Amino acid sequence: MQVFELQGELRTDLGKKATNALRAEGRIPCVLYGGEGNVHFSVVEKDLQKLLYTPIVYIVNIKIGEKLYEAVMREIQFHPVTDRVLHMDFYQIFDNKPVVMEVPVKLTGFAEGVQAGGKLSLVVRKLKVKALPANLPGEIVLDVTNLGLGKSIKVRDLAFDNFEVVNAKDVVIAQIKLTRAARAAAQEGK
Repeated sequence: MQVFELQGELRTDLGKKATNALRAEGRIPCVLYGGEGNVHFSVVEKDLQKLLYTPIVYIVNIKIGEKLYEAVMREIQFHPVTDRVLHMDFYQIFDNKPVVMEVPVKLTGFAEGVQAGGKLSLVVRKLKVKALPANLPGEIVLDVTNLGLGKSIKVRDLAFDNFEVVNAKDVVIAQIKLTRAARAAAQEGK
């Protein structure tokens, strides 16, 4: 898993007026949960661009004053009209405690069902994974080469050594759907 460095500044004023003043300066109010207590801080909005607008999942090293916190992004609030970031929550992680977070799914291979005229559909783009921070994957890569027409990959079909997928076992991740052309070819073949 990749690491992202972020410089934060401790906040002392936590009211609405102070928060709006921060946003006017181009800073985003943030909260770090999971440690001894909640840490309220702010970051420069431009520093977040590479963290937010990418499919990559990062472990974030947040430096606030002289302290360094290792965390993962938990929640982001966007403005409903302008899509600017209003607020971010981070969750502090520790080497000996497992953490649950969403990880993107990537499909590889040329499926047999697609070769037969079907259409590959990625149903779930992210899966919830539980693991120690050192074992968190950056993405889950699934090989669909042997996936035939009408077949699917479900969470119950997955098994990994270093982490556990915590989504419901019946969740379909990817499937090969029959297209009209494939159905017509199947009907003519009978």
